[in-house]
Amino acid sequence: MAYEFKLPDLGEGVAEGEIARWLVEMGQEIAEDDPLVEIQTDKATVEVPSPAAGIVSAILVQAGELVPVGTPLVVIGDGDVAAPPPSQGEGRRAGPREEPVAPSGRVQATPIVRKIAAELGVDLASVKGSGPGGRITEEDVRAGTVQQDERARRVPLRGIRRRIAKHLTESQQNVPAVTVVEECDLTDLAKSRGDRSFLAYLLAASVEGLRIVPELNARLDGDEIVIWERYDFGVAVQTDEGLVVPVLRDVDARSLEELDAEAQKLAEGARAGTLKPEELRGSTFTVTSAGKLAGLFATPLLNYPEVGILGLHRIAERPAVRQGEIVVRSIGWLSCTFDHRVVDGVRASEFLLEVANRLERS
Repeated sequence: MAYEFKLPDLGEGVAEGEIARWLVEMGQEIAEDDPLVEIQTDKATVEVPSPAAGIVSAILVQAGELVPVGTPLVVIGDGDVAAPPPSQGEGRRAGPREEPVAPSGRVQATPIVRKIAAELGVDLASVKGSGPGGRITEEDVRAGTVQQDERARRVPLRGIRRRIAKHLTESQQNVPAVTVVEECDLTDLAKSRGDRSFLAYLLAASVEGLRIVPELNARLDGDEIVIWERYDFGVAVQTDEGLVVPVLRDVDARSLEELDAEAQKLAEGARAGTLKPEELRGSTFTVTSAGKLAGLFATPLLNYPEVGILGLHRIAERPAVRQGEIVVRSIGWLSCTFDHRVVDGVRASEFLLEVANRLERS
């Protein structure tokens, strides 16, 4: 008896998932609850166990594909290995399963791939298919737009990079974002912070700034502004796979030592890929600091649907005027990008000045 396993509902409003990695091979015998496949969503990467024991007789969706909940992924049987069905869905996006259009003697491609080819002006007859039976995939079509003598290579937009692209596109399309900038003298803090990171102080100062400008600790929900009375901050972490934003809970209730230790723990988990789904959701505001790699100045994009993000950029020795004299100070620039539908520029500036003042007095 064969068992067709479909992409399960992973909760938290997740409607689709990307096949990050198969943990089994065709013809492999597995037991119930053995690791089967890694699914990557916009929340986290989840290892899914096998729902049944038997032989993997067909893998229906290949690694790197993005498919909706309910899509058949694999067939687990107890008999001979079966060949995969004609449609394995290369290039498929959320939507109903489609069989390739493949009249005898003609090119093989799904309707979606044909549509993409038409949009890009690619003649399918000139494209060599890399899919099963010579079927043309979306990657084949996009590669066909590159001239043969052009020095280029194509890297599939997958995993965290694809989630980042989707998330930031939503942010740019939905939010009229504005950025304000302030200078911050961190000379005294650089001397007194000891082994603690600047980030711990930035988190603590952000809480005080948000107490003065609470509409930055919010989100827009239809015709209402939801102002959070909790301080759960996203902390942007650069990893080898892309930017990950784990959530540091109850920032207002933690000491500097606790903030420093928890931020470091989350960063290590992000880089190792061991964060749990609940550690990646539910933030109310985001803070980003790339240290020496932060650049002279940048305009961080909002972590949608939040309405504010604070950035600390490169700290360096710069000339400053103090009591009429030019002196060398450790100066950093702070930026606040905000949703102008919810927050006015004056209010964002008030927040940023409060954060800068707190840091300068730390």
